[in-house]
Amino acid sequence: MTDVIQPNVVASPSIPLSLQGRTAIVTGAASGIGRAITVAFVRAGAQVVAADIDEAGVHVTAELTEDPDRVLPFRADVSSETEMAALVDATIARFGRLTTLVNNAAVSLPGTVVETSLQDFDRSFGVNVRAAFVACQLAIPHMLEAGGGSIINMGSVNSLVAEKMLASYCVSKGALLMLTKSVALDFADAGVRCNCICPGWVDTPINLAHAERLGGLDTVRATLPDWQPMGREGRPAEIANVAAFLASDLSSFMTGSAVVVDGGMTAG
Repeated sequence: MTDVIQPNVVASPSIPLSLQGRTAIVTGAASGIGRAITVAFVRAGAQVVAADIDEAGVHVTAELTEDPDRVLPFRADVSSETEMAALVDATIARFGRLTTLVNNAAVSLPGTVVETSLQDFDRSFGVNVRAAFVACQLAIPHMLEAGGGSIINMGSVNSLVAEKMLASYCVSKGALLMLTKSVALDFADAGVRCNCICPGWVDTPINLAHAERLGGLDTVRATLPDWQPMGREGRPAEIANVAAFLASDLSSFMTGSAVVVDGGMTAG
């Protein structure tokens, strides 16, 4: 990996964020936060495999980056172990190494614990937790070969606090944070870091179904100042900036962290 900051050297605050020499897999890359992360990573110099079940969407994502030749659009259902293995194999075949993994793909199936079917509960865990577990299993050996790496799990404020009518999502995002900490502990001494970003309300399609349960998207936006102190939704690019930081050597002493990016939502 490049531009490693030595632990006994005081780093200059002017050191630029660089992902030169990094190869990343980003899941859920066809829209929203995953698309923004792909764009940010390419801008910082990384090569990216942009994966999503929406094949057309990841091709659009590639074209929106500054250098589409540095992006491999790849159709994959993250809930399928076979397709995840194919995704990692394609990454190595195209770019020769894997240093960075962003487990961003997720589903949000609203409902209380009484309302949520076991099928929806299993779907939430299949996409939000099991897929990340499998991706880590497949990616870490390649990161060890590369001399280290960074795994970024896309959690939520619901990794830390619950919301009404969102039982399976909250439980799955809580589990994802514990997966993050487990990976961080097991591989810290091998140079593989693992952190969890915990966004607040970001206006992306995954939130639409829950917004309807809360009275509709217009109602949610109107009440934002009551529960997200900055008074607005987060922007995908703002989450992507944090992901780029965690993927870079600027965060070289961070692992096992829940990095809250929520406009103050969980501050009080």
